[in-house]
Amino acid sequence: QLQLVESGGGLVQAGGSLRLSCAASGLTFNRYGIGWFRQAPGKEREFVAVIGFSGAPTLYADAVKGRFTISRDNDKIVAYLEMNSVKLEDTAIYYCAAKLFSTIRDAARYDYWGQGTQVTVSS
Repeated sequence: QLQLVESGGGLVQAGGSLRLSCAASGLTFNRYGIGWFRQAPGKEREFVAVIGFSGAPTLYADAVKGRFTISRDNDKIVAYLEMNSVKLEDTAIYYCAAKLFSTIRDAARYDYWGQGTQVTVSS
């Protein structure tokens, strides 16, 4: 069993930065790849980034590559998504998800999900 809770969302100005956190339960956090996904109103859930169970590899969606950074701290049992140079199009609910020993982009294959945290980018 793995439980995930996102936090750190809020209102941020375009061009600014925001850091999302994904706190996990249990002692097996380091066995899971952690993905970040987002869903804007009226749009399908979109892959953002994923990090392997040991911290590598990392993969990013083209829309965020070079702007967002995914990381994890297995000792603190938390994963992060650092959002830099945010754009209006980044506005969405952001979710973290976990997949055992996997680093994948397909949301349907993830085993556990957090409740999401809202990120709103203002002009």
